[in-house]
Amino acid sequence: MSNVIRQANPKDIEAIDSLLYQVHDIHHTIRPDLFIKGKKKYSDLELLSIIKDDTRPIFVYVEEDTIIGYIFCIVKDETSESHTKIRSMYIDDLCVDKVHRGHHIGKLLYEYAKEYAKSINCFNIYLNVWEGNESAKKFYEALGMKVQKTTFEEIL
Repeated sequence: MSNVIRQANPKDIEAIDSLLYQVHDIHHTIRPDLFIKGKKKYSDLELLSIIKDDTRPIFVYVEEDTIIGYIFCIVKDETSESHTKIRSMYIDDLCVDKVHRGHHIGKLLYEYAKEYAKSINCFNIYLNVWEGNESAKKFYEALGMKVQKTTFEEIL
């Protein structure tokens, strides 16, 4: 069997859930004040809705019939009277199973999403990284991404 990247379907929800828990655990470690241990970002019902939404493609990396990574994307047509009209792709989430990290699967998923974004005439790809997630920052910088803006907070 060969490795493949494809769009997610409803049968993939259980495998995606496992990865969502891994990402949430990383976020909980960095920001336990915001992320509740043992939770995940989306319920199965929300995942089903996202999978059916053409503006929110999820691409999965499959190896030997097992999903070991995903990238959640959101296509946004942004308009404003003060900005140029652009189509962007927001990367909502990217995860590779912790056992398979370091094998360039995240890069393959990113490149796949990037080619998809180009094919639908996106101007750019952007994402957010939580402060303290140094490995994610290094990963995205190695892909050639640059900081677009910085969000500040003051906890009250």
